Amino acid sequence: MRKHWIAVDWGTTNFRAFLLNDQQVVASISKACGLLAITKSEFAPTLHQHLEPWLNEHGALPVIMAGMVGSQQGWQEVPYVSPPATAQTLRKNALLMTTQWGSQAWIIPGVSSASTFGLPDVMRGEEVQLMGLNTFHPADEVYAILPGTHSKHAKLSHGEITHFSTLMTGELFSLLSQHSLLGRALPEQQDDSTAFVKGVLTAQANIPFSHLIFSARTRRLSNELEPSAIHSYLSGLLIGYELSSISAEEENWLVGSPALCKRYLHAAKTLQISLHTADGDTCFLHGMRALYTQLLETYT
Repeated sequence: MRKHWIAVDWGTTNFRAFLLNDQQVVASISKACGLLAITKSEFAPTLHQHLEPWLNEHGALPVIMAGMVGSQQGWQEVPYVSPPATAQTLRKNALLMTTQWGSQAWIIPGVSSASTFGLPDVMRGEEVQLMGLNTFHPADEVYAILPGTHSKHAKLSHGEITHFSTLMTGELFSLLSQHSLLGRALPEQQDDSTAFVKGVLTAQANIPFSHLIFSARTRRLSNELEPSAIHSYLSGLLIGYELSSISAEEENWLVGSPALCKRYLHAAKTLQISLHTADGDTCFLHGMRALYTQLLETYT
């Protein structure tokens, strides 16, 4: 059995690959060549270009991929699985293919379900992180928040993804701060903890969302906020609003990079919500290792 293999996280904006020797990461790369940057016909040559140094050294290594690479606009569409989703169901529905250079490659499916609020919802890539979280923190019930452009709030029961909801917190911040009246003609922005906390607490007041976010302008006009603190306040509003439905009584996990998690932890502390943290890359790699082990057992 080959000890070297490659795990790939290929999302909407970024491509990341990890070269592993059994369980140990020995090299990694990150490129801004996600789904939005390339066409369908460019996936194979782009993958080969980035992996070529490893392939030259180790041969046609097996590759396991997750994320938007398996979407309709990705390399090959891999249909979603339905909850309860486990490592076994993800493995059984993975797409196997052979690359032009001879690597055996799999694309992991995403998960599709009705959200907590009864609307259709999807995830691609986060399901691997959730499987990874379960491998080193197995519990009967887990509520996990995966912050990002499209934050995911997921419930796991005995290691199964039972339901989840997507909240467009990161994308809304980008749109509102860069392309709306709220962010127009602002001076250079400074990180302002007081303004951030004001936003978090304001978001708890059960105010209609479109009125809530307009306060980022009106509080500036009324001199309640410094013009340099608008981004901090807006971030507090959006994250505070996202966390407003979280129970302070449950054991909640926050899965992501330290930079992504920092503001969520600040908001949670303000709201007296307990959040345990887990590194997103660590969870992703734990999940990919579990899936790779099962795939090897199936196909070898």
